[in-house]
Amino acid sequence: MPKLRRLVVTVLTTALMLVALPALSVEVEGVQFDETVEVDGQRYALIGHGLFRYMVWDAYAGAYYQAEGFPRPAPQSRDVPRRLALDYFHAIEAADFAEVTRDTLGDQLSEADFAALANALNDFNTHYRSVEPGDRYVLGWDGERLTLALNGETLYAKAEPALANALFGIWLGRTPLGEGFRDDLLGR
Repeated sequence: MPKLRRLVVTVLTTALMLVALPALSVEVEGVQFDETVEVDGQRYALIGHGLFRYMVWDAYAGAYYQAEGFPRPAPQSRDVPRRLALDYFHAIEAADFAEVTRDTLGDQLSEADFAALANALNDFNTHYRSVEPGDRYVLGWDGERLTLALNGETLYAKAEPALANALFGIWLGRTPLGEGFRDDLLGR
């Protein structure tokens, strides 16, 4: 009987410990972001998260990840695998994503740098899809290829390091769409 009692106590204690484990995610306005994600055998750690507001509206929640074992943060390094997840609170048309991406890069890059990316950017922009509230886009760079996924479905995957750095720069560069959002994503 003592062995059975010890077994029951051990099982109950283990079960209670599992229930009491802290959450391995963060929440931004009701959106959950895992603290780590694994993609194609590469583990990414959450660097920062935040809320992007457009005028007075909450537009989207975001989280920035980098591959474990790399200096933090390095959002525009060709050598550092990284991911940016954005969860949308409003419906947005695919054509609007393409237009804003093109216009923002046109404002952020020199004329020569923008011209050098024009063909790759035009191709990338054709892969956008419209979103509804709750949809998640993930922009990724695995060290070799740029990816764009919507709700887990890969829409674009090509070896475009310069375009990857430019696209991450929209949110994480020197002149981002929102400095406070950038600083939150970079864990500043």
